[in-house]
Amino acid sequence: MRSFEHLEECMGTVFVFQGRTDLTESEFSDVIKKACDKLHEADRVFSLYKPESPLSRLARGETSVAQCPPAVDSVWELCEQWEKTTAGYFSPFTLERTFDPSGLVKTWAAQQAIDVLLSNGVKDFTLNSGGDIWLSDELTDSKAWKVGIAKPVTMASSDAGVLTVVNLQNTPYRAVATSGSAERGDHIWNPHAAAIASSELVQVTVLAKDLVTADVWATAAFAEGPSALNRIGRENGVEALFVFEDGRIDGTDGFAEVLKLSA
Repeated sequence: MRSFEHLEECMGTVFVFQGRTDLTESEFSDVIKKACDKLHEADRVFSLYKPESPLSRLARGETSVAQCPPAVDSVWELCEQWEKTTAGYFSPFTLERTFDPSGLVKTWAAQQAIDVLLSNGVKDFTLNSGGDIWLSDELTDSKAWKVGIAKPVTMASSDAGVLTVVNLQNTPYRAVATSGSAERGDHIWNPHAAAIASSELVQVTVLAKDLVTADVWATAAFAEGPSALNRIGRENGVEALFVFEDGRIDGTDGFAEVLKLSA
């Protein structure tokens, strides 16, 4: 077994693959390229920053979903499912009714890349998708099971650092996603209010069994506000930690149990 680390710039962020493999350097190079091709293909199709992407053309009314690559229809259906699951607090539509699935496309694409690696025998690794973390079931590095949750401040702040650490070993959780205002300011919309989400919360971190679930619930919970704590508490396999603007911290009972295990 040999260690590897691969950084891939895509979607305006960096995807970091780290782990161990039995594959030769040449074999691994081929596999990681195939995995990262999934990321770049998603960026090519779904980026609203690329004027000629299918999604940009769809937003301008120059094409239809039926004329777009099949992935657009798949992601559209996935977004509709999550909109129902989150009682409408996750929505793939802007106030102008433009289809914008950016709330899940990054982690959806990351899962495609993960699946390529797993199907090719690379099973001992982690993936950091611009701050959203996924851990494989077969991690051999005990330190890799520990995931730090950042303080709700920009990385450029002198107060930046780790708020707490969760150890996901011997738990059902394999993904950690965080939404908040620290790095990008007030950018998450509350679809029910048709306005920027309430400033009562500054950060929501979600634990789940997979990346997309963690990512969507983190976004939806931040959009809903404090009342989302009860909603997530009723979801199987999903736990959350809320950080309030006044410095208070609250979370689901399951998240508290993970923190106890991590102590």
